[in-house]
Amino acid sequence: MHVSIALLLELGLILVGLSILGSLARRATLSPIPLYLLAGLALAEGGVLPVPAAGPFVQAGASIGIVLLLLALGLEFSIAEFTASMRHHLPSAGVDLLVNAVPGAVAGWLLGLDGVGVVALAGATYISSSGIIARLLGDLRRLGNRETPSVLAVLVLEDFAMAAYLPVLAVLASGGTWWQAMAGALVAVGVVLAAFVASSRWGHHVGRLVEHPDNEQLMLRMLGLTMVVAALAEFVRASAAVGAFLVGLTLTGQTAERARAVIAPLRDLFAAVFFVAIGLSVALAALVPVLPAALALAVATGLTKVFTGRYAASRDGVGRRGRLRAGAALIARGEFSLVIVGLASTQLPVLAPLVTAYVFVLATAGPLIARFTGTRTAIRPSEQPHGT
Repeated sequence: MHVSIALLLELGLILVGLSILGSLARRATLSPIPLYLLAGLALAEGGVLPVPAAGPFVQAGASIGIVLLLLALGLEFSIAEFTASMRHHLPSAGVDLLVNAVPGAVAGWLLGLDGVGVVALAGATYISSSGIIARLLGDLRRLGNRETPSVLAVLVLEDFAMAAYLPVLAVLASGGTWWQAMAGALVAVGVVLAAFVASSRWGHHVGRLVEHPDNEQLMLRMLGLTMVVAALAEFVRASAAVGAFLVGLTLTGQTAERARAVIAPLRDLFAAVFFVAIGLSVALAALVPVLPAALALAVATGLTKVFTGRYAASRDGVGRRGRLRAGAALIARGEFSLVIVGLASTQLPVLAPLVTAYVFVLATAGPLIARFTGTRTAIRPSEQPHGT
């Protein structure tokens, strides 16, 4: 078997660089996400150190990273508790859609985009990044906070909304009719709802399927099942993240504890790759001209996400600081917004640089804002207050 020296060298240098950046972030009691994103930008085309050999691996690893992040997040909760939380937060989903999609639609109209462009930009400003926020909540030791179920309910309901939205956008962007778009959306939503119901009623069998006294067997079974479920979710144009999250929810008790332990190193590795991949997707030369418009849109929709999080957390009776933390946690945009622009950019190339710049601004600024929002003082993440 031929071994690519360039691939090994570039990957080695990337991992060493990420290790250094991660150490610097930890010393400053910050999430390393912004530094990983900036590292990706430096490695992108036109950056200071392109990585042509490692680029395909990073892009493939990013898909694994988002799946592992959401699997790990699902392992922290039970499906019964989370189902009740989702039903409770349906009004939060309505508020989220209204206050975050409208600014994108208005911006698209002001930019003179056609109907497809307006729909695409509305989706890009609406959807938060499940991957970034999942890692962020772990970095800041907030998985046990009272506001976290509110944040997760909003994220999962957004991912469900994507199951309807993405087929519609794909059909419209390819020149299809509204009837075709609606048919695709109904199929995707039906499959996702059926999967959620099946997970709620028969999910306990999953634990028996993956359980094994040997950690290697547990890891292989769990990851194999998760990847298959994530692939099926993507096949119906739903979210691989939702599929992985559902698998995590179905595992409980000692199985979930052991699962968290065995996947933690893999999750951390591929999560770092995921953030680098977002930076790699940005071409610096295309970023600069649209940066003022992207910044204006980022400020407006950053504030609307804070409003969304505050409203959702208030429904759970969370205190003022907790509501602020919930809002700040939802600011980051990421993988879904880039998928959206990828679907529409063939007809509307003007969207690609704008949305990419917008995503990069909020993916970088969101974790920093979340770190310093809703805390009494600038304390270490391990000392963060819980339940306030």
